[in-house]
Amino acid sequence: MARQEINRSGEMEVFARVVEEGGFTSAAKAMSMTPSAVSKLVARLEARLGSRLVVRSTRKLQLTAEGLTFHERSLRVLADLDEAERSVAACAVPKGRLRINSNVGFGIHYLLPLVPKFTALHPQVLVDVTLTDQVIDLLDERAELAIRVGPLRPSQLVAKKLGDSRTVLVASPDYLARRGVPQHPDDLAAHDLITFNFTRHCDEWPFQIAGERVCYPAHGRAMVGDGESAAQLTKAGQGITRVGIFHVAADIAAGRLVPVLEDFNSGDLETISAVYVGHAGPLPARVRAFIDFLAADADVDWPMGRVV
Repeated sequence: MARQEINRSGEMEVFARVVEEGGFTSAAKAMSMTPSAVSKLVARLEARLGSRLVVRSTRKLQLTAEGLTFHERSLRVLADLDEAERSVAACAVPKGRLRINSNVGFGIHYLLPLVPKFTALHPQVLVDVTLTDQVIDLLDERAELAIRVGPLRPSQLVAKKLGDSRTVLVASPDYLARRGVPQHPDDLAAHDLITFNFTRHCDEWPFQIAGERVCYPAHGRAMVGDGESAAQLTKAGQGITRVGIFHVAADIAAGRLVPVLEDFNSGDLETISAVYVGHAGPLPARVRAFIDFLAADADVDWPMGRVV
């Protein structure tokens, strides 16, 4: 018999039960096997080891010296296996430090408010959140999970889509009172725009005009590196900006910002994804629990369902 075909732990378990029960028939009954199957298994074990383990008689079963040694070692091995399984099963309970990385805007407005709710459900998890608008390497930063907004670069990471965020043009009521409300994208040429300075940013704003997608140059009075900064300058009356609505949904609801040119909104969506290293085996329970938690919360609590 090839080595890889031998279930050695199974043999040890049957042999230990034979010794415990004091015979083949009792062991067979306890393990829902036939006596002949138990007898053949022990005989096969003895043949493979090259030693007699038990002396059989009509009345009782007696261990040889080799059988006694094998029985003692088998009990230790089986106990170690049980402990290993219990340890792994314990890991099925979400616990330990969960390192999460998110961009600043989504982190402030949606992720951080969810942390108390998650930790109430999983009190053995320590949530360690870092907010940055730089795209990090999860392995280098030892992060287990990252929230990404927008298209994902090709990588070995696994992505779970959480939802989509539409973009919106907004301005403060004060700015609009001073400069007027634009009625058409053409009017933006007379307004102050707040745009972005990072390299992957497009310096055009798309609109839907008469059923066609039309892009307008967006050269601003101010440039920033993230959506939160754009929202802050916009609330301060600096001009009009175009950001994912998750940055400004609360400000719009409170009247601090006003959407503009919604009739011409291009309908562009940015995918919000949870990304994680998933090719090296099963996920830790804390990571899986948080991903499932985010996905469930997206269905229930996010504004406009899964489109935020």
